[in-house]
Amino acid sequence: MLRVALTGGIGSGKTTVTDHLQVLNVPILDADEVSRALTGPGGPAVAPIIKLFGARIATDRGELDRPALRSRIFENPKAREDLEKLLHPMIRAEMANQEKAVDYPYCVFSIPLLLETNRAGEFDAVVVVDAPDAMRRGWIQSRSGLDANQIDAIFNAQASRAERLAVATHVLHNESSIQDLLLRINDLHVCLLALAKCKTRDPPT
Repeated sequence: MLRVALTGGIGSGKTTVTDHLQVLNVPILDADEVSRALTGPGGPAVAPIIKLFGARIATDRGELDRPALRSRIFENPKAREDLEKLLHPMIRAEMANQEKAVDYPYCVFSIPLLLETNRAGEFDAVVVVDAPDAMRRGWIQSRSGLDANQIDAIFNAQASRAERLAVATHVLHNESSIQDLLLRINDLHVCLLALAKCKTRDPPT
């Protein structure tokens, strides 16, 4: 099976890409979805996170107060590092467990922090969804209501556009219409199926 990483900065269009690939029956393992499950009500990461940061990031029901946690980690780089050290191994383990059930020529691992977690080298291909920063900022603001300073903090905490493009084996440019992006995804799908076929035919020695 061909293992394909999908990454891109916040607001670049990764969800549009994974949604369309799922329409094409491609299995998607999504790090964000795994993270939400781990940190949602009753999730196995909730208690360790509250223990790490204290009751101020917990609700009265013992769940995570996500706005409070988000504010804490973006205001304090050390806090963000501590959270990542706790959460990322749990995410990786769960995705590895889900991978065991995949039966398809290739599998897409959607990992927004692929570079930040030094995982690009683990995959046969790296697809970067790329959009101009100005477009990303506008989309983030309209979707989330974050102000410019909050968006700056998110951008500064992630790899740069140039750094992502430097590790890409394939780039999905998302700077025009949704129809254009969907056509590019279809072309990518055909390409990845061909690469998967080659890998199956010529396994590494």
